[in-house]
Amino acid sequence: MRVALDILFAVGLSAAYGAQMLRWLRVLQREHYEAAALARFVGRWSSPQVTLIPKMKVRLEQSDGAVRSAPRDDFQGAPRFERDRFRPRPERGARRPITVSHVLIFAFVAALLFKNEAVIVAVAVVYGLVTPWGLSIKGRTGRLVWTRRVTTTAIVATVIALAIALIGLIVPRPWYPAAVVVWAVPVILDFTTRVMKPYEEHRSKRFVDLAVARLNQVHPRVVAITGSYGKTSTKNHLAQLMGDEGIVVTPRSFNNRAGLSRAINENLADGTRVFVAEMGTYGPGEIRSLCSWCVPEIAVITAIGPVHLERMKRLEVIESAKYEITERASVVIVNIDDLVLSRWPQRLAESGKRVRTAGSTSESASVRVAVDGANWTVSVDGTAVGTGPTIVGVQPTNLACAVAAALELGVGTSELLDRLRRVSAVENRSNVVTAASGVEVIDDTFNANPASAVSALKLLKSMPLSGRRVVVTPGLVELGREQYGENLALARKVAFYGVELVIVNRTNAVPLTLGFDGPVRRFNTRDQAVTWVRSALVPGDGVLY
Repeated sequence: MRVALDILFAVGLSAAYGAQMLRWLRVLQREHYEAAALARFVGRWSSPQVTLIPKMKVRLEQSDGAVRSAPRDDFQGAPRFERDRFRPRPERGARRPITVSHVLIFAFVAALLFKNEAVIVAVAVVYGLVTPWGLSIKGRTGRLVWTRRVTTTAIVATVIALAIALIGLIVPRPWYPAAVVVWAVPVILDFTTRVMKPYEEHRSKRFVDLAVARLNQVHPRVVAITGSYGKTSTKNHLAQLMGDEGIVVTPRSFNNRAGLSRAINENLADGTRVFVAEMGTYGPGEIRSLCSWCVPEIAVITAIGPVHLERMKRLEVIESAKYEITERASVVIVNIDDLVLSRWPQRLAESGKRVRTAGSTSESASVRVAVDGANWTVSVDGTAVGTGPTIVGVQPTNLACAVAAALELGVGTSELLDRLRRVSAVENRSNVVTAASGVEVIDDTFNANPASAVSALKLLKSMPLSGRRVVVTPGLVELGREQYGENLALARKVAFYGVELVIVNRTNAVPLTLGFDGPVRRFNTRDQAVTWVRSALVPGDGVLY
């Protein structure tokens, strides 16, 4: 009987450990093997969101630290929220929902107190198989890819897990350590990633050295582009303006050390005149490191915003991290429509850099793409050089940055105006298509920042539709303390534009629901939401994903 029970325990715990490992490996891979990301995701998926009780008092904490209280109804309708950037916090005593994770934690602790080994194992198995609730094993959008690195990480983590589980051979209750391992998978992966980081960096240095040798051999002019958002669109617009001859751009999302070196080694052919490198960052020092071996002649900065605020905590840290791209560049192109970046030109000029400003709304920009209704006008140094129809899904500020870079690379004005007609929106960024059902669909699924969300909403509102307008969204993420408030503000904007709201998943469901003045629809997955859209909308309707 005991042997059969032990086999049952081993099979159950192994399955639970495997399920947890697959879930958290996928998170680790999507977060570019940043160990600290696991702790954030554990908190995000295991901690409940606040449930605000109707008519209850809500603390409104202003950005300067001032606090006032207001009834929920007053708070929900106050336009002052968006103007003063209030951040909602629940009053003490606000009800919080009990999740599956909490029930299992209580059961596990109770079983430990009563020293019931069978219950401890059973709870650990259930926990491993079903939690965090909503975080699927396979994933709906970002599937786990069994690369060399993820395989190595899984093997090392499993060796560590087995070492812990084998402690059971020397303790009175042999299955206690194995049960704990199931709960500790994120911690084990965090430790494994930190331990392996020096090895991975040493291994990647070989590819960086090959990339440096290739750059020295081909010797292209290097344009480096960064920004909280807009960098991918600007990169692709620049390639379109250059005529796609003798120009190589980094592929989509290849904007870190591994991706940049891979793009150079695989794509930088002999005769390449211009190499455009998109550079991203998760913290200070990363862009400086990239520029130390992929030295830019021209640096382009598109925007500073609260993207990755969850990692970098403060907007000032994001600004400092992005500024690193200017340190080695001879020419810096700055989007001065951005309030933060509008302070950069003077600072850069004082450091001896040559600066070219770009923008759409700022009249002082040396390169300006101004929008007037259905047309835009391109101006260089205050002189209009051409006009044309606006292109759906193309942000004029991003286009202005690309035009400025093309001028610096020697493209003539006449060529530039001819090539402007070839510019198109980047995939998954406000692309508009007509579905087979006749419904107008805006695909903005790759954007996830407040500015692009508002821009896409305006696009949906401006479309000549005769029927319903619907936005399908999981909300904005990776915004740290600002995430709740930004999603509340997003929902208020959706309501202001008279658009129906469909919420996907639960991550931002509370602020989106509170901020929307009217009924909302909620679905657990995007596929469910898409199914509803296909059944509910008809020709003349429009949907923004």
